[in-house]
Amino acid sequence: MTMSRQDLILVTGLSGGGKSTALRALEDLGCYCVDNLPAALLPEFAKQIRLKPKQFSRVALGVDARSPGSELEEIPVWLEEQANAGLRCQLFFLTADTNAIIKRFSETRRRHPLTTGEFALPDAIEQEKELLGKLKNRADWVIDTTDINIHQLRRQVWKCVGGDNESMTVVLESFAFKRGVPQDVDFIFDARILPNPHWVAELRERNGLDQPVRDWLEQDQAVEGMLTDILHFLKRWLPEFQHSQRSYVTVGIGCTGGRHRSVYLVDRLADGLGTDFGEVLIHHRELQA
Repeated sequence: MTMSRQDLILVTGLSGGGKSTALRALEDLGCYCVDNLPAALLPEFAKQIRLKPKQFSRVALGVDARSPGSELEEIPVWLEEQANAGLRCQLFFLTADTNAIIKRFSETRRRHPLTTGEFALPDAIEQEKELLGKLKNRADWVIDTTDINIHQLRRQVWKCVGGDNESMTVVLESFAFKRGVPQDVDFIFDARILPNPHWVAELRERNGLDQPVRDWLEQDQAVEGMLTDILHFLKRWLPEFQHSQRSYVTVGIGCTGGRHRSVYLVDRLADGLGTDFGEVLIHHRELQA
């Protein structure tokens, strides 16, 4: 993100809606992230980050419904005060339907923060919706995570934050074709034609970031040839996306298992692109699954 002033991003929403994933996505963009900050501490926290604009040029805060309702109701006013003080403020609200949230808590076996002897899980979810209603209405971005996975949520967050930037964000994602093609990709390149380190016993358990795998792949001219061709293609066409005011482009590199060839190519492409086309983010889907 290229910014001329401090950014303050507040991430809130329903428990189980994806706030932690959204914060991790913002951290990938260079934000200083703090999760579960009590709403009562927001004024003092904002004061401290304003004193150190270089250190805290990009800050994302996670706030949930465990703060008292009166404090939550003051957040819209507080955001307006911070905007008047020179911070660029955005509010993200993560939500999902009740059945999806119940399923997520059941799968993770975690306790909803508002469940008590008085409130069972469905009642706690409804109470939380009521407590956070004003924040949802104030939100700059409302993201419904009911039918999306964590990787799709990360991309949505990147798109939202990148929407007001003058520079473009390029996401390079490695993946395994056998686990399906990622959604929302703009370009896909197939590396399955290249020699596969999986069939070399000493390399099978390694990945494309490990030097022995890199050395083995670089022995084959086809690997360097594909890398050169993809890099040439991207350098030719990414400027056209910039000129058309696109803020976000995703490039997928796939191979069979998503751990060797595609990972290696993504890493090399990131080095080749540098910062000529804005910010470059790397996501190795199978390594992070």
